[in-house]
Parts: sequence; structure tokens; C-alpha cells
Amino acid sequence: MKLSKKQRLFIQLYKTKFRAISLISKRKAAESLFTLFCTPYSGKPKRKIPPFFKKANELKISYDGLTLKGWQWSPNNCNLKKVLVVHGFDSCSYKSETIIHKLYISGFEVFAFDAMGHGESEGKTLNAKQYADILETIHKEHQLYAIVAHSIGGLSTCLAAEQGLKGVDKLILVAPATETTRAIDNFFKFLKMPIALKPELKKYITKASGSTLDFFSVSRAIQNVQQKILWVHDKKDFICPFEDTISTQEKNLSNLEFYITSGLGHNAIYRNPNVLQKIVFFLSE
Repeated sequence: MKLSKKQRLFIQLYKTKFRAISLISKRKAAESLFTLFCTPYSGKPKRKIPPFFKKANELKISYDGLTLKGWQWSPNNCNLKKVLVVHGFDSCSYKSETIIHKLYISGFEVFAFDAMGHGESEGKTLNAKQYADILETIHKEHQLYAIVAHSIGGLSTCLAAEQGLKGVDKLILVAPATETTRAIDNFFKFLKMPIALKPELKKYITKASGSTLDFFSVSRAIQNVQQKILWVHDKKDFICPFEDTISTQEKNLSNLEFYITSGLGHNAIYRNPNVLQKIVFFLSE
């Protein structure tokens, strides 16, 4: 991952702070480390509004005292099916303009919301459990037909579907953050943190969330999801590795279909014309 000078400085300052705290309390250090793990490393840069977003009906929802910004597109040829597009970590709805437009011209009523701490929404941090709760809130208000979710959005969608999402018929997971244990491992490698502190972080997550780290797994949660699911993943995804999907593929779940690509990586995959066409076909079946 190539970081800007500002991002590298942010991480270095946070690492210095973390090491100072760890000398006093490992528990406090774990709390600080988890905050960093949940903080978008790009911050919330001011982005130019894509032209298609200027045609949307602007929405807002409240979550945990914060205001989250959303958008709604209703085509003239609307098929009365509402689809929510969910962005990934350190991203925003603006980056999903291609897939939103594709769904719109295909007749779907499309919704998108910036998660807390991202894009045009309030907040500073985000974790998968919070994101799952936000998705449930959106569904209760708008009664969705389907959800198309990328990266951590995919994990959060599975967690939300496991808890409920009654009335949602279909889920499309695009390069989902399959295993949080993998994300934590990569996080430690990226920051060059002492491995000995990893158990302390896991202990903190368990206490804060009420669930062990293994709970936050697409591979685990998807076995308890009733909706029809399309899972799109690239063999050369180095952020959410393809190898993490193998155990689920081997289960041959009756409600799950895989669509595998090669060479698109983690981000280009949800802008690829073939992938977009597959998603529309799956939603239209």
C-alpha cells in the first residue's frame, strides 16, 4: 500500500503515542491500537462531488448521536427494487459511482450512505459491528431488496444478515474482508508492532464487543445467512486474500454463488464491466 507523506506522518505520530502508552499500561495500549485500527488512514479529505451525485435525493440517518449522509436515485424505469451500495474501509460512496450508475440505468432504486468516520458523514472511527448496526438501521427505514457491499462492508453485511435483515432477498459481497484475524495480522506487520501485543489487542476486542475475534468472519457468518448470495473475489487480491475464500468454497452452500476474477485486485473489481454485468444479472434473476 502506497501512502502519502501526510498518512505516513499520521501513522508515525500514532505509533510514538502508542509506544509511550504501552510502557504504562498494556490494556491502554491495546485500546489505543484498536482506535488506530478503526481510524481511516486517509482521514476525510474534501472530495469533488461526482456529477451523478448531484442528481440524487440527499438523505440523512442518525446513529449513536452522529449524522450519516446518504443519497437516493430513483430511475424513470424503476423496477421497485431498492438496492443499497455499501463502501469499504477508508473509502466513501463517491468511489462507488460506477456501480451505482450501472444499477440505476438497469432500473433499480439505489441508495448509498457514507459510514461513520468516512466521506460526508460525522465521526472519526468505524468497526464492523457498528457498520452492521448501521446497515440494519438503513434497512428498517427503506426496506431494501438487496445489498451490494465491498470489503469491510461485505463483512458487516454478513454480520447484519446473520442478525436479521428480514425482507432483504439478495446479497452481493465484492472482495469482502473475509477474516478479521487476517486484517489484524496485516495491521501488525504494516506498523511493525511487537507480536507479543497481539493477544492483548484480541482480549480488548473481545471485552469491548462481547465476541472473540473469530466471530468477525465472513466464512463463519455466511453459514447462518439465508439470503441468496453472490461472492465476487479476485485471485490477486492482496488486501483480502483469495485464499481466505477457499474454506467457504469447499462447503458448497446452496444459497451461495462465487464469481472469480484474476488481475483486478481489491479495488478495480467493483468497477469492472464484466463484474457489474454479473451483479445486475444476479439481481435481476
